[in-house]
Amino acid sequence: MANRAAFDILILSSQYKQSKMHSTIAIAALSGLALVNAQIPGATTIEGSPTYDGLPVPGTTGKLGNAAITQNNPQCVTYNATLPSTGSIQGYVAATANANGTGVFFNVFLTGLPSESLGPFLYHIHDQPVPADGNCTATEAHLDPYIRGEIPPCDNTQPETCQVGDLTGKHGNVTISPFAAQYSDLYASTQAGLGSFLGNRSINIHSANTTRLACANFELVSSTCNSSTSGSNSTTSTTTPKPFLGSASTTLVSIGAVAAGLVAFLL
Repeated sequence: MANRAAFDILILSSQYKQSKMHSTIAIAALSGLALVNAQIPGATTIEGSPTYDGLPVPGTTGKLGNAAITQNNPQCVTYNATLPSTGSIQGYVAATANANGTGVFFNVFLTGLPSESLGPFLYHIHDQPVPADGNCTATEAHLDPYIRGEIPPCDNTQPETCQVGDLTGKHGNVTISPFAAQYSDLYASTQAGLGSFLGNRSINIHSANTTRLACANFELVSSTCNSSTSGSNSTTSTTTPKPFLGSASTTLVSIGAVAAGLVAFLL
């Protein structure tokens, strides 16, 4: 019996040592993985948050769930964010409530972008308006009522999982100058009181490394309906709006439309 007891103790001791060794290996592996992630070549930063290779992770959503399709937006209300005439980057982002009240139709025109080496360029709806001193940093982060965050990057095949304000993430970056695009976004809103409301917020233009290059506030400019707007994510033809001369899926529009936008902007 004594020999049997000694044998059992020896077996238990061996199992304990193996278990402890496995735990040590697991901890070392996790620490090594964290170190490797921290030192990945080419790791970039999106407004202070790390991302690796800019790859979206399908299914990522906000802490409050996916963004809801906005309904009952005031018919054809238009907000226009026109970049200040004192800056090198000119243009506007116009947002019009669709005639059926579902989502918002965006009309984008940008020109005077800096060297292509700084692109592709990004533009987003930011949570706060531009203050009187024109400080774009004061507009804070992207409009994000569902607390999704910027990391990992938006998966444009699942726009409901993206930040509401991440327009380029959902509809494409700016790769040429002049640039024009038109699209419907089902998750932004022109209805005051909603977290997705854009009327009291701003637009920011960024370089590829997310440096803020220009910004402007959305201003109410029109309540006139245009029958050509729709409630889908497809490209829709609309009249290019005359920009407000105040404060500071996507398809690229044809060269003719770009020219028309430039002429309208200069009038």
